[in-house]
Amino acid sequence: MVTAIVIFFILGYLCIALESVLKINKAVPALLMCVVCWTLYACGGAPADVDTSSRLLHHLGETCEILFFLMGAMTIVEIVDANGGFYFVQDTLATKSKKALLWRITLMTFILSAILDNLTTSIVMVMVLRKLVADSKDRMMFGGMIIIAANAGGAFSPIGDVTTIMLWIKGMISTGGVISQLLLPSLVAAVVSAFCVGLSLKGELKAPERNEAPGAANNPDRMLILCFGVGGLIFVPIFRMLTGLAPFMGILLALGVLWLVSEYRCNRNALFCESSHLKVTTLLSRIDMATILFFLGILLAVATLQETGVLTSFGAWLNEASNGNHYLVTGIIGVVSSIVDNVPLVAGCMEMYPIAATGDFATDGLFWQLLAYCAGVGGSMLIIGSAAGVVVMGLEKISFGWYLRRFTWIAFVGYLAGIATYALETLFF
Repeated sequence: MVTAIVIFFILGYLCIALESVLKINKAVPALLMCVVCWTLYACGGAPADVDTSSRLLHHLGETCEILFFLMGAMTIVEIVDANGGFYFVQDTLATKSKKALLWRITLMTFILSAILDNLTTSIVMVMVLRKLVADSKDRMMFGGMIIIAANAGGAFSPIGDVTTIMLWIKGMISTGGVISQLLLPSLVAAVVSAFCVGLSLKGELKAPERNEAPGAANNPDRMLILCFGVGGLIFVPIFRMLTGLAPFMGILLALGVLWLVSEYRCNRNALFCESSHLKVTTLLSRIDMATILFFLGILLAVATLQETGVLTSFGAWLNEASNGNHYLVTGIIGVVSSIVDNVPLVAGCMEMYPIAATGDFATDGLFWQLLAYCAGVGGSMLIIGSAAGVVVMGLEKISFGWYLRRFTWIAFVGYLAGIATYALETLFF
């Protein structure tokens, strides 16, 4: 039965990869794959003493943490965008040179993803990108770079990626250790990739017309909304550190406060709010539910591989086959993380290798730091290999095949450059 689960997972994955050929939304095979895999697991794949319903609810809870975080972040971004808040950022980044914009977006995305997280940063930067670039093909190129820069920026921060948060909470990495050791490799990965992308960019950009939401141009509170929106996003990791609650609780708090501010502003000027369609209840209809359902399907489908022990067995075999070469093990895990979700991969590694007092498996040891880097940056090699990639894929309608042809090799070159930089750091410092 385990073999059947793996086969159906591969078939579903192929359908997702061939979305542009099949002309079927990627959420459809993801949902079907999820149901089929869990049905096979419940009807013979699970041990007799395992309550499959309880395990499904357990994984659903973990998945919903990501989904609610995503929906909250997308709603906050929509509120800020509808009120014209991102035009401040647009004016800061605006340039006619494609290469200049590439480096500006890369740098801002890299920095923001370390402060916020790679998922939220990708949403914000795509919304800004739409106001800077009119041509959809050019926007896809910049969107691909946003994915790489967001994942690279999240890899060196303990709160920049789900996997680094997991390792940080469990004590495998420390704040000072991961920043000091992974900042340079992550930056090199982003810079090398941006250089490769820049080779194909020529000419100048045509900026889109400012089709602002009605009333946004005359909105006196656009900076207020921007400050509350971005400030709320920045407060999410602080809220987590103060309370220990899951990040989605922080994003719901930020959304609630921003919603309250928006409602107060509407009540103060009801005519303005009604005429400009800036009510949050209206903006909620803009949320891309297809992307949300795709997340639900793919994460729960991957959870069956975790339940059957496929991922854990793969990790054990990998360690044995490589004779304990941790650069090779984590490097391959990074490549695999672009195919399946990096969260269960990292979770499996955390279960396989306990923290040691000294050596590569000690806190801030070579294995854990490389795992944080490889699992984060490696997900950029395929567009569905990271949360940032899936979001940009949904927002900009980038196909799996297009990204595979244009960006997989770029992400891989940057990935290897970062690993080489880390190796030099450990050798000389």
